[in-house]
Amino acid sequence: MLKNVNTMTHNMAYSIYNLFKLKKYFKYIFIISLWLLYYFGVFTHFFELDYYSQFEYPLETNISKCVMSAQSGNSDQLPCININLLEYDLLLSNDTKCNINIHLLILVKSSLNNFDRRRTIRRTWGFENRFSDVPTRTVFVLGKSYDIDLEKRIKEEHEQYGDIVQYDFIDEYYNNTIKTMNAMKWATTHCNDSRFYFFSDDDMYVSVKNVLRYLRNPTKYPEYLSKEVKGKQSKYILPSDIVLFTGYVFHSSPLRHQISKWYVSLSEYPYHMWPPYVTAGAYVLSKAALVKFYYGSSYVKRFRFDDIYLGLLSKKLNIKPLHCEHIYFYKKHYSISSYKYVIASHGYGDSEELLNVWLEQKSNGNA
Repeated sequence: MLKNVNTMTHNMAYSIYNLFKLKKYFKYIFIISLWLLYYFGVFTHFFELDYYSQFEYPLETNISKCVMSAQSGNSDQLPCININLLEYDLLLSNDTKCNINIHLLILVKSSLNNFDRRRTIRRTWGFENRFSDVPTRTVFVLGKSYDIDLEKRIKEEHEQYGDIVQYDFIDEYYNNTIKTMNAMKWATTHCNDSRFYFFSDDDMYVSVKNVLRYLRNPTKYPEYLSKEVKGKQSKYILPSDIVLFTGYVFHSSPLRHQISKWYVSLSEYPYHMWPPYVTAGAYVLSKAALVKFYYGSSYVKRFRFDDIYLGLLSKKLNIKPLHCEHIYFYKKHYSISSYKYVIASHGYGDSEELLNVWLEQKSNGNA
């Protein structure tokens, strides 16, 4: 009997020990779970502000009035203080690139090492003499590198083609907003007689023919094309002073999980939604919109993601982005017929693939 009592006592002690051990594990599991919830941004959402009722973003003033003052030469007067000085030296440019009035300026945001992509774009959708009756120009916008040999190659490329626009900032992903705003600066100061400005990354398929078709009647594209008499184009054209900002429009929320490349803290942006924004891979600005964006950027706090920053600018300037479903932020599945009305598609970093697709679409009258 004594032996049984000892056994029971031992079992109880062992059970109590396991219970304390289990509680210890639960404590660790609880702590780890809390940390994971924090790391993946679950708690952060509870502290977000409502975008629709509480949105404010510096400068908290009428930016449109600031733009008008800047255009008239009365900038930097309260409350319009320039908080984003864009003082990067222009290293490479071509002052004769836009020596005639053009219809469309194509600005390709390119990475320094992407020589093959730029070469292929010059042969395909960036070819400037593609349409004899619609003058277009193409430039590649770059930052700089500390690599002396790479910089030498860029200068040689510019000497050969005369289409590089290079500014004195380090060319890296989180400087894309700086690249975009310098591109707008160059377009405003060196090519301000174009009617439209098409911005694109260097890994896009683009049909300039469809860009031009779209810009004739953006809200009716491509339906209006089927109503045109063969050989006759619609006489409808957009007014020269139209304020147009168009591309694939997103309505989304900030990513709060810290593992993401696009993580945004509450201190950077406290609201639960972004303003409507256009994916930065490809979009179009009219001349009037470009000028507003360029001058307005002096008075709107810079944000490191260029597409988000343009969304913030358009919100502050009261410019509603126009959605275009024929600009694809992903790689659209390819077939000859499915690309008939495609304006742009992401995913063409392979130069040979881009060349083959563009040539096939050109031969079918779609590029």
